[in-house]
Amino acid sequence: MHANLQPAFDSSTFQADCANCFGLCCVALAFTVSADFPVDKERGIACKNLQDDFRCAIHRNLKLSGYSGCTTFDCLGAGQKVSQQTFGGISWKDDPKSASQMFQVLPIMQQLQEMLLYLTEGIERCTDRQLQETLQNSRRETDKLTQASAEQLLAANLPKMRRSINELLVQVSEQVRLESGRLGKKQQKKKGPDYQGANLMGEKLKGRDIRGANFRGAYLIGADLSDSDLRNSDFIGADLRDCNLSGVDLTGAIFLTQMQVNSAKGDADTCLPPLLSKPAHWESAGRSLW
Repeated sequence: MHANLQPAFDSSTFQADCANCFGLCCVALAFTVSADFPVDKERGIACKNLQDDFRCAIHRNLKLSGYSGCTTFDCLGAGQKVSQQTFGGISWKDDPKSASQMFQVLPIMQQLQEMLLYLTEGIERCTDRQLQETLQNSRRETDKLTQASAEQLLAANLPKMRRSINELLVQVSEQVRLESGRLGKKQQKKKGPDYQGANLMGEKLKGRDIRGANFRGAYLIGADLSDSDLRNSDFIGADLRDCNLSGVDLTGAIFLTQMQVNSAKGDADTCLPPLLSKPAHWESAGRSLW
């Protein structure tokens, strides 16, 4: 990364700070009975486990209580931003009239935080000066919107923003994946395989050298990628639920989020990008499960 293009955001910008949030994910979001949740809950209705201090009564036993979906969720810092910035630190309990609006703003802010995360990573990984500047301008505009009023956030055209930002991220992906070091027959660098939008559910891809692969929007639910080389691969929008990442090298992987990692399976030998953390359940599971 160029010295004069230092990121404007550090990793804490995209980390949930539950102590400064009004338990918004426990109220604003809906869930249904499944392997991830034991009951149904509608949007705008507080989870029965949410306490008066906005803490979870079963936080230490979420998986054992059937709420494994909560352990994978990550708001990317949207919760505290909506609570403390958009609504000025006044909770939906203290101002019931703001509740509906606050709950509607949360998923919008989460999407904006996700865009900011991708743009920040794009700036750091991009080698083209002109593209870097375009990414920076887009990040400034997106960050400005996160600081807007609730009314402005609700009126934002997110699909249009996503399309515009995605065009930039695709260019970054092409550069990073081409730099994965793979050589074709003509001794020219080439990108890895293209799995964009592919249905790879339950596929056996163990031990593959698929550096620089394109997994954008791919369905990798229950797939076995263990011991594969996935360096410099693009994972934006990929569904990694129960995907086996044991022993996988994800060094340099781009547009991979903590929520995606949380939903997958891995172990101590899994190599993640520096800003991502290995979930606690990886350590307790071990390779014996596969």
